[in-house]
Amino acid sequence: MQVSIDPSVAERIPKLALGILHYQGCSVTPSPKLLQGRVNLYVESLRLEHELTKLTEVEGVREWRADFKRLGIDPSRYRPSSEALLRRLLQGNPFHWINTAVDVNNFLSVQQALPYGIYNYKLLGGEVVCRLGREGDSYQALNGREVNMSGKILLADENGPFGSPIVDSVRTSVTEEAVDLLQVIFFHQQVSADQRDKILGMTARMFTEINGGEAVFTKLVLSE
Repeated sequence: MQVSIDPSVAERIPKLALGILHYQGCSVTPSPKLLQGRVNLYVESLRLEHELTKLTEVEGVREWRADFKRLGIDPSRYRPSSEALLRRLLQGNPFHWINTAVDVNNFLSVQQALPYGIYNYKLLGGEVVCRLGREGDSYQALNGREVNMSGKILLADENGPFGSPIVDSVRTSVTEEAVDLLQVIFFHQQVSADQRDKILGMTARMFTEINGGEAVFTKLVLSE
């Protein structure tokens, strides 16, 4: 599947990169107690670590907020999904369990302070482009709301918008029936090439360790 970054985004954040991973043969299940324990332990350590740190000063959160501003998006009104996850966890809310694919994806997003998206590959059609939303762009989001994506950074296929570093859609959501998955990591401009490679490798290893299958396609898409 071809993925590209539209000039509407590239002109404003010229060093944006997308990490693209395609998994086949996955077995998505309810998250086992072992995974839940591992994630909960990490969340507790995170709360201690950030007890005295302002969230907007955390590396990753700070940089994505700056990139949102470059795109003309108010990051206090429409937060990057990684920041929203971190904010809820640091406020003492529990990790929200869905299934192994979504839960690992969310854990990695929190761990790396980067927006991650996970999508049912078979529900995508044609080429995927990362662009700014146009008038009339909207979708039913995973938060239960119909979201207006006009002017916001998003992912779209031939059927329209389906994902974003803000919130993803119901249309391409991953359930336990999904076996082929597309994962997208939204790298802000300050992530180095070496860091991107390491994060891609670590992401593929952990995802397949928990969900089985294999990463048959891993690449970076650059806006430069």
